[in-house]
Amino acid sequence: MGLSVTISAADARDAEHILKLQYLCYQSEAELYGDWSIEPLTQSLDALRAELEEGHGLVARLGDEVVASVRARIDEDGTVRIAKLIVHPRMRRHGLGGRLLDAIERHFAAAPEATSPAKRFQLFTGHRSEVNLRLYRSKGYAQVATRELGPRLTLVTLEKAA
Repeated sequence: MGLSVTISAADARDAEHILKLQYLCYQSEAELYGDWSIEPLTQSLDALRAELEEGHGLVARLGDEVVASVRARIDEDGTVRIAKLIVHPRMRRHGLGGRLLDAIERHFAAAPEATSPAKRFQLFTGHRSEVNLRLYRSKGYAQVATRELGPRLTLVTLEKAA
């Protein structure tokens, strides 16, 4: 490609780029489940900014372009809830999602500002999202729960120890 992808902390200036990328990336999920009202497609810029302030976000850049992102926050019990791991469609299948997942885990494993130490990492995806499930399982995540949200979607929760 000529340029290397760099991963860094997301800040408020990245919010609009992340939201546009999120909208692009979740089109395939909406199509897979036949539901274009999913939260990643309806989330407001203010809500995304709030998520970045309440937790921690990472972006991957190819040059100046944000091509991937992930967000997470830790709760009082030490569970790091990882959300919205997104990779631009043209950048998929190059290991970038795995790199971001590793980076967000490292951040929370070493974060001195956390009120409680990270005890476990948790994330979720839809039951038909095989690519996501494969990635998470390859990174040591195991299914701990399912929750049916409707006739077309069951959320699969996966977790691993910190």
